[in-house]
This record gives sequence, structure tokens and C-alpha cells, in this order.
Amino acid sequence: MTLEEIQKEVDSWIKTYGVRYFSELTNTAVLMEEVGELARVMARTYGDQSGKKSDLRYHLEDEMADVLWVLVCLANQTGVNLTEAFKKNMEKKTNRDKTRHLENNKLF
Repeated sequence: MTLEEIQKEVDSWIKTYGVRYFSELTNTAVLMEEVGELARVMARTYGDQSGKKSDLRYHLEDEMADVLWVLVCLANQTGVNLTEAFKKNMEKKTNRDKTRHLENNKLF
């Protein structure tokens, strides 16, 4: 599935089941909440924090998908084509960092 297809599928779902998009500010807050849930999974799975029984309801792939969902909602609401934005971002990173990381001795 492409980013464009994801954007269309989310938009269709919102219009069919979600009634309407939450406001951009609400979705920004929801995005932060979802990133926090993803951070909890990462900290307790790959970091030093110990888990709790209540953490068993959180799953890495589901939390990542939740973050993507809300990000796509925000893109749809603000008219951002994520495919084009991603392409431009990759070009920016490549032009800016094409030798930066290769010359970083800390990475070897």
C-alpha cells in the first residue's frame, strides 16, 4: 500500500465511520498521546524500564500504526501529500547528510 492509498483509505474510513475529522489541534494532542504509548513500549521492551501487567495491552506494531493513523489524519486535514512530502524530505536529507554520517567515527 502506498502513502497515497493510505491517505485515501483513512479519509474514506473517517467519512464512513468517523463522522468527521477531529480538529487539527485535537489530532495533534492525540498524536502526542499515541507517540507516548509507543515510547512506553520502546522503553519497556528495548530500554531499561521494567514492564507492568498493564503494559501487556500495548503492542509495538499497533502503537506504530496508531501514530501513522493520526499523522495521516493531520496530513489529510492540512492538504499535505505525504508521498510528495516524503520524497522532498529524502532529497533534503540526502543533500544535507550524504557524507555527514559516513564521516562520523562514532558510528563505526
